[in-house]
Amino acid sequence: MSYFRITLMRSGIGLPKRTQGVLKALGLRQIMKTVFYPVTPEVAGQIMKVKELVAVQEVDRALTKEELKAERRPDPGFYLESAVPR
Repeated sequence: MSYFRITLMRSGIGLPKRTQGVLKALGLRQIMKTVFYPVTPEVAGQIMKVKELVAVQEVDRALTKEELKAERRPDPGFYLESAVPR
């Protein structure tokens, strides 16, 4: 079973109540919040109502909270830990 990975990229502030209601129904309350839904025509219709505000990917499985957090964590070793001595 495949899933939609839906991430809120832009705010719904100032948009019609109906559009804000779709975002609320999808569970998108904060920018950069990601939710997973099974691929169904109903969810696809909701996505089409707010397509300008969200980023959508089709994935094989829904990720857990820990996996999403690990994705956002930067790779170790890319940061300067101390200044070079002169």
